[in-house]
Amino acid sequence: MSPRDEIPNLRAAAGLGSDLGRDGEGSVQVHQDADTKIEGAKVFSVYGKGGIGKSTTSSNLSAAFSMMGKRVLQIGCDPKHDSTFTLTGRLQATVIDILKEVDFHPEELRPEDYVAIGFNGVKCVEAGGPPAGTGCGGYVVGQTVKLLKQHHMLEDTDVVIFDVLGDVVCGGFAAPLQHADRALIVTANDFDSIYAMNRIIAAVQAKSSNYKVQLAGCVANRSRETNEVDRYCDRVGFNRLAHMPDIDAIRRSRLKKKTLFEMDDDEDVVMARAEYMKLASTLWQSVMKPGSTPAPLPDREIFELLGFD
Repeated sequence: MSPRDEIPNLRAAAGLGSDLGRDGEGSVQVHQDADTKIEGAKVFSVYGKGGIGKSTTSSNLSAAFSMMGKRVLQIGCDPKHDSTFTLTGRLQATVIDILKEVDFHPEELRPEDYVAIGFNGVKCVEAGGPPAGTGCGGYVVGQTVKLLKQHHMLEDTDVVIFDVLGDVVCGGFAAPLQHADRALIVTANDFDSIYAMNRIIAAVQAKSSNYKVQLAGCVANRSRETNEVDRYCDRVGFNRLAHMPDIDAIRRSRLKKKTLFEMDDDEDVVMARAEYMKLASTLWQSVMKPGSTPAPLPDREIFELLGFD
């Protein structure tokens, strides 16, 4: 089967109709079927520019929720399928790869075919994506959620975390927002990261007009200081929920294929764990409160705000 021939199969397998609906100003999106709605669990989507540390944040956040006694499911939404490797200690096969093996007949799959159990019982799924340049990752997100519902994997889950690829304009970026309660943005204390955060804020705000998703806030990651992030947040009315400094313990944990909660204690590890536990508690409570409603800045104003001529 050629990559082009796989796309109709992906579309049908995901349970997506052919009707396109207006979904935010100037956009056309495919809507998920109503029966793929996630109910019962609190759902968080993690966003940020490519390479900013979304997977590290997501995995340690999943571990933190599990340490709070929550039943956690993490869904990686990137074809690189490396979202959950620090939870499981390995790269696992993607939903799309497994579907190919059964010629896109999802009824032949069992939960253990695509769900791995990671640190402290965290359930781990890698959605994957279509072949490069041939389709939309949003279809695969839809199929993943549909499979999880068919196999009753969401019925005993308290928290779902979507770790989302960095491209703001991609349908794979948009699909988790149809399920999420809150969106969390990972940024750094630099212009490029904050510029990307501003675009993500605009995208989530557009989605919030049709879906329940709201913004929770941001995490300043891999940053010694937070002055630029804080200046932007003060300007637009956004919340910085956590600060994760650029510490070697986090780099070492990824090299060891472990979360911070499995690393030997030292001052940095203990500090980072505490910050993730605080973040998990804040996010859990955020679903019971109104979300953040920042007003994204026009591009020229960001350049002016952050000191560019």
